[in-house]
Amino acid sequence: MLSKRSSAGIALAAAALAALTGCSTTSSAATTDSSGSASASGDWSTATSASSNGGMDALVKAADKEGQLNVITLPPSWANYGKIIAGFEKKYPGITINSANPNGSSADEVSAAKSQKGQSTAPDVFDIGTAVLSQNLDLVAPYKVANWADIPTADKAADGGWYYDYTGLMSIGYDAKAVPTAPKSMKSLLGSAYKGKVAIKGDPTQANEAASAVYLAALENGGSAKDIQPGIEYFGKLKAAGNMLNVLPTQATVNSGETPVVVQWSYNNLAWGPAGGSAGNPNWKTVIPKGTALGSYYNQAINVDAPHPAAARLWEEYIYSPKVQNLYLASGAYPATLAAMEKNGTVDKAVLAKVGDAPKSLVQLSSTEAATAATLLTSKWSSTVR
Repeated sequence: MLSKRSSAGIALAAAALAALTGCSTTSSAATTDSSGSASASGDWSTATSASSNGGMDALVKAADKEGQLNVITLPPSWANYGKIIAGFEKKYPGITINSANPNGSSADEVSAAKSQKGQSTAPDVFDIGTAVLSQNLDLVAPYKVANWADIPTADKAADGGWYYDYTGLMSIGYDAKAVPTAPKSMKSLLGSAYKGKVAIKGDPTQANEAASAVYLAALENGGSAKDIQPGIEYFGKLKAAGNMLNVLPTQATVNSGETPVVVQWSYNNLAWGPAGGSAGNPNWKTVIPKGTALGSYYNQAINVDAPHPAAARLWEEYIYSPKVQNLYLASGAYPATLAAMEKNGTVDKAVLAKVGDAPKSLVQLSSTEAATAATLLTSKWSSTVR
């Protein structure tokens, strides 16, 4: 799913969520050619690890033969995905990445997987929020990356059905030129100074990031991970006050002034400000509200019906390499393998020093809590936030 700190860097969270229940599959044996080298003819659609199907050389060969990888809902500015995608294509020039619906939601990922099942355009991999994932575990194929042990036990399904990739903290981004008074909390946004200025990242019943804005509001207003009703009521008040915009915020809407205040993950707010270079808004600042911090890991998973199953598995191997985990970190998103990288010396120390250590504690909804919250949002959001 975004960052929290000050303008220079952001302290995010690395606490674990309760494990979801994954799916199970069986692996197939790899074949070898006449020279004894691994062949690309093994069935990668059921491979649960590279080693179970001929190793990395066989995986790369099979992925090159497929020549395509379909990703979905990965904006270039989100958690450094622009650089991550470019790095994959440079490392594996025989594979073209097709990036669909970059501004879409977790629910859009599921919809695409279901509606495009059996088609070459279906997503191969997911980068998906916990609540949506927990309701669609039948869509994922178990696979364990080579450094599986580096991912904390609580941050992955035992069978490899899903695994955390990165987390941030919910934050408030604002244009200091358009909003002279810096917001200090979600409660601040109810004031008249924010009339017609506040946006969230989509529909909370569909998008994890938008739902997390509701969770943060709940924590500030007497709610908890087990009770997000106060957050829904807060947004009802925000809407009634005329402060809430019905606009999906993007870098473009921030730069144009259409969305002067955005509640989203800190790493996204940071990327839309000076850290975004010429594409960013130099007046954009990020505030992490004081009090209880809210984080949420996004999950990596492979589509069980991936049209390019080898490329999908190669992508996961790439994502969990120290190079890419450090790219997450550089964006202000704390990667799942951070603790292991600090221990084995593969973390980029200069980047970590700039971003800052991850907070020792924060609130993250467990899979059960996220599912309960999703049900409540579905039943109460539209009637409350009119």
